[in-house]
Amino acid sequence: MSRDKASTMDTDLQKVFGNPVPELYEAAAGHDAPPALAHALELRSFLALTEEQVARVRDRVHAGMDPDLDMDELSADKLRFDAQWLEAALEARDGYRAALGELLRSMPQPSQQARPVRTAQLRATATLPPSAAPAPQRAGVAQARRP
Repeated sequence: MSRDKASTMDTDLQKVFGNPVPELYEAAAGHDAPPALAHALELRSFLALTEEQVARVRDRVHAGMDPDLDMDELSADKLRFDAQWLEAALEARDGYRAALGELLRSMPQPSQQARPVRTAQLRATATLPPSAAPAPQRAGVAQARRP
């Protein structure tokens, strides 16, 4: 799962939101989580998954170019395919990094973020004495005379 994988922007997320990434995922599961946190973690998950794909293709290319590999096993077609796959994965990675970076830059610094104050809603209930009870709806209205 991508929430368990590290991403290159985890430190930035921690700086902005003030907690390590695993704690941010726990906080995002709460009812009072800010929407920006959920959005940032979604982008972070996509980024982590994309970075994992970049690493897989990189490792596959390195393995395919191993000097001990038999020359008959080299394939220009496989290398071209891996190059295209790597280019697509790097473009996606760059896009996710840019989107997440823009979101994080638009957030106020942790020291400037207002902390919501939770207060209990108190209800005042009182019983009015009979003399202070509201008058009936038609009270004081003169009735029309009938001829």
